[in-house]
Amino acid sequence: MKRPFKNILIIPVITAVVSVGLLMVTEMNLTTKNTKLYSEFNEDLKNKNISEVHLTKSDTISVTLKDGTTYKTDNPESPSLKADLLKEGVTVSPGNSTSLGVIGRYMFFFSLLAIGGILIKRSYTGTKGIISVDSLENSSAENSHLTLNDIAGNEEAKESVMDIIDFLKNPQKYREYGARMPKGIILYGDPGTGKTLLAKAVAGEAGVPFYAMSGSDFIQVYVGVGASRIRQLFKKARSHGKAVIFIDEIDAIGKARSNSASGGSDERDQTLNALLTEMSGFNETEGIIVMAATNRLDILDSALLRPGRFDRHIEITLPDISAREKILNLHLQNKPHENIKIKEWSQKTSYFSGAKLEHLVNEAAILACKDNSKDILDIHMDKAYSIVLAGYDKMNRDYIKDSEKRITGFHEIGHALVSHLLLPMDKVSKVTIIPTTKGAGGYTLSIPEDSMYQNKDYLKKRIMVMLGGRAAEEIIFGPEKITTGALNDLKESTSLSLRMVSQFGMGDSLGLLSIESLPDKFSSSMSTEVIKECKSLIESLYEDTKKILIDNIEILNSLTEELLEKETLYYEDLLKHCS
Repeated sequence: MKRPFKNILIIPVITAVVSVGLLMVTEMNLTTKNTKLYSEFNEDLKNKNISEVHLTKSDTISVTLKDGTTYKTDNPESPSLKADLLKEGVTVSPGNSTSLGVIGRYMFFFSLLAIGGILIKRSYTGTKGIISVDSLENSSAENSHLTLNDIAGNEEAKESVMDIIDFLKNPQKYREYGARMPKGIILYGDPGTGKTLLAKAVAGEAGVPFYAMSGSDFIQVYVGVGASRIRQLFKKARSHGKAVIFIDEIDAIGKARSNSASGGSDERDQTLNALLTEMSGFNETEGIIVMAATNRLDILDSALLRPGRFDRHIEITLPDISAREKILNLHLQNKPHENIKIKEWSQKTSYFSGAKLEHLVNEAAILACKDNSKDILDIHMDKAYSIVLAGYDKMNRDYIKDSEKRITGFHEIGHALVSHLLLPMDKVSKVTIIPTTKGAGGYTLSIPEDSMYQNKDYLKKRIMVMLGGRAAEEIIFGPEKITTGALNDLKESTSLSLRMVSQFGMGDSLGLLSIESLPDKFSSSMSTEVIKECKSLIESLYEDTKKILIDNIEILNSLTEELLEKETLYYEDLLKHCS
């Protein structure tokens, strides 16, 4: 491993070497250019060319001629020299042993060394340095102006932090009741659901400083650095009296500790221990609330989740249909828009996170700007919806052969037809054979229904929808003409069938056992049986899918012909053929 200061020292070392070199060269030049022999000095004295002599106790004396030039010569150290000079009318003045020029050069040299030292210190304590604690905290401390009114949806989560906000505002009220506020709050849920926003809103509502850091900020290869950063962070927060400390992606330092003695985990374990100690050490009356966010609550250390550390666990869920409507309204309120059917879009965006909804509205705004439209219209939302889910449409499609378009058409209609017949509640909103920048030759967009649970029958039908494209290819073009277009469909169907058998208790090989809870030696011995059952399940569903398409072969053909002609079909087009 390279030494951490190797690169840091390069600049000051070069500065010092150059400075010493320049100083030596300057002194040599001054010594050789401005020095005369003592005999030449006597000659100038006889010729009355000397105006002034600076006598010093050093080995040289400074001489100034009447024409203004100066030079140095040897000091004879004669007691009569001053008298002889005065007789000749020469001004004699006592001189410093070190000239101002030399002093200036040395001051310049030491200034450069000081600058080099400052560079070392800044490199050592900068945000990217070895112990970049102070600068990280200084940049993290801020007063959040976000409030709960700025967050749409997640009403239950907002209600769960109202008492925390009240405690930060009125701690005395809770002390009178003998109540202890939670020292830590874990916000967990899917990415993009608004965990960081909620933490900022807590600080904003309470009017206290907000410290936001990521778990990765504490992790370094140098043991002890992360623990030092934790201590410095809490020290800085205490200096404000009241504060909200927010640690994003806390699983980077909070994973369950293992018994292995590997050196790679020492730093993370020390950092976690420092966090546990700090959370146990500060008094609840200090007014410091620690909030953390994670997508994986199940992998966190149990010591971190016990009462007295992170007491309260708040799930931040994906928004439901009413929450999605509020989020869309929130993101559209400061943007010019007209005739956007927000209720319909809240239905279409099932399982969209808050961040994904913001991305959808932003893409629509960009498209409206590109079109020089006065307002964001529903057509821009529709284009943005396709972009978010499938990517941008490819502009140049001349390279696609008609035979390939035909394969893609039957493949996509296979998905759409099976979905429409088996899962009519999952509305098929769009089918297209226009390739996208994400690599899809075409795609089918369906709107899944909001549901807390998915039963076995629904999951089987979902697998059949995934297999509909491959089944249509085989029916129309034969088993020897199937293509690689079903790659992603097979991946998703395999993953879903595996979860059904091994996690959801919907298979025979494991029954109600979950393979994740089995020891490795048992799970590995059962894997063959699980794979066999998954293979049998998918093959059975594939045959059922082919039967459905064969029974509706005329609809399959007519829909595909219309798709090849128009390139894109919508829900209304499906209804006309399937009614």
